[in-house]
Amino acid sequence: MKISNSKWYVLYTSARAEKQVEGRLKTIDKVEVLLPLHLSPRKWSDRIKYVEVPLFPSYIFVKTTDHILRSLTKIQGVSRIIFHEGKPAVIREKEIKSILSFLENAQNKEISYSIDEEILIACGPLKEISGKIKRIGKKNLVLHVEQLGLTVSIALDQVKKINR
Repeated sequence: MKISNSKWYVLYTSARAEKQVEGRLKTIDKVEVLLPLHLSPRKWSDRIKYVEVPLFPSYIFVKTTDHILRSLTKIQGVSRIIFHEGKPAVIREKEIKSILSFLENAQNKEISYSIDEEILIACGPLKEISGKIKRIGKKNLVLHVEQLGLTVSIALDQVKKINR
C-alpha cells in the first residue's frame, strides 16, 4: 500500500515478541510492516532444527507517517520508537531494499566445508579457537586444534567459517 508522506521507522519490541507485534501491526491501516527473518539452527538434546528468527532481534521496521508512528507505542509488545538526534530514526528505502536483497540472496544457501579447511569454533569451552577439518560427518566435524595439540569432534552448528 502506498502511503503519502510515509517513511520507514524502527520500533523496539519486548524480548522475543517480534512476530506477535508484527501480527498486531499488520491489522492497522496505513502501516506497512517488515520483520526480516532468517533460518537459524537450534540445538535440542536429541536434534538440530532450523527455526525462523528475526535478523535483528527486538527490532521491527514500519513504514508510516510520523503521526501514526507515535500511536504505535500503545500496541502490546512495542517498547519504544528508536530515536536518532532527538527525532524518530528514519531508515532510507535503499537500506530496506538492501535488507530484502540480502535475505533473498541468503535464502536456501547451504554452508559447505572441506577437508583441511580452517574454521573457528563459535561456542563452548573452545570458543574462538581455530582448527583444521579432518573429517566431515552428517552432524559433526572432527577438527585438529594445533595450538592445543588435540583432536575434537564438534557439532556443525557450533562452528563458523573464517572470513579472509
